[in-house]
Amino acid sequence: MQLTIERAALLKALGHVQSVVERRNTIPILSNVLLSAGRDRLSFAATDLDMEMVDEADANVSQEGQITAPAHTLFDIVRKLPEGAEVELSYSGDDPRLTVSAGRSRFNLPVLPAGDFPVMSTESTGARFTLLKDDLVRLIDKTRFAVSTEETRYYLNGLYLHTVSEGGQALLRGVATDGHRLALAETPAPEGAAGGPGVIVPRKTIDQVRRLLDAGSGPVEIQISPQKIRFEFDKASLTSKVIDGSFPDYVRVIPKGNDKLAVLDNAVFAQAVDRVSTISAEKSRSVKMALDQGKVTLTVRNMEAGQATEEVEIDYNDEGFEIGFNARYLMDIAGQITGDEAHYRFADPASPTLVLDPADPGVQYVLMPLRV
Repeated sequence: MQLTIERAALLKALGHVQSVVERRNTIPILSNVLLSAGRDRLSFAATDLDMEMVDEADANVSQEGQITAPAHTLFDIVRKLPEGAEVELSYSGDDPRLTVSAGRSRFNLPVLPAGDFPVMSTESTGARFTLLKDDLVRLIDKTRFAVSTEETRYYLNGLYLHTVSEGGQALLRGVATDGHRLALAETPAPEGAAGGPGVIVPRKTIDQVRRLLDAGSGPVEIQISPQKIRFEFDKASLTSKVIDGSFPDYVRVIPKGNDKLAVLDNAVFAQAVDRVSTISAEKSRSVKMALDQGKVTLTVRNMEAGQATEEVEIDYNDEGFEIGFNARYLMDIAGQITGDEAHYRFADPASPTLVLDPADPGVQYVLMPLRV
């Protein structure tokens, strides 16, 4: 295998695929990236056995071939080469190393046979549809903060992507929850999505897809089967296993009869929560909200650090009551509100609270209260 390629093109593609590779691997081949040279292009593939990332870049190929090389080492080398450099990659059976050279720099890297590299199979069954970049970005950004990191409930460690029908309209919906809060975002289902299987997309996969969305601009083609999900971008593609489990019946958790409405300035409220939570105990981070006509009083008590209170003007005309929340969760939701206002719908101090964004009716947030 022998070729030359621009540093920028090599760095971009390598940056995509090497992020899939775990830093520590018990299986040596999983630390490597598969390089396939042919037809004026160089293809890259990396996997952790649960996810596979593939990308390609234009290259001047003088000898076709395949080999695997250490992903992170190769990426670091290319990253440190000068901008605009022409990088030459060469490998022959005579020298069992990959030679990377640019200008006066030359590196020899250990290799493993391309035939040992595990390739993830694709599945033709399931739904296939195209989604605009902005719609996918919104589904991810509005929900992924609520994905659970608790490994014991593995079925909550991802984004539940599925279609529903409401009022005769098919909707593509993403839902995430960690048991303490829930985030839901939906968009009109594109052609081909309705009737597809609902899948739980792992957190790591969602993070990788989000990075690829930042690098691209065009629509994304998505293929969903009961076992796998595949995202196809301009040149890159990502195939991932989905979480084998049943997502809870989240619809039952979303409050329907919360009749106490508080309309508040989202930025002012978030800043006030941030200020009073400065002295909160790190473990609970609880903040008490005392709602009254036209105002909410935020209070945090800490046996060691003291007490903080702040009063915020709101539009609230119902009976007064007190309710507690995790301050971090309040600020996470505030960070997702698109418009200036946020609508908080309460029932009582022990029931879940519904948070709505008037500027984006396709999202809903549910917060479980804390005892204060």
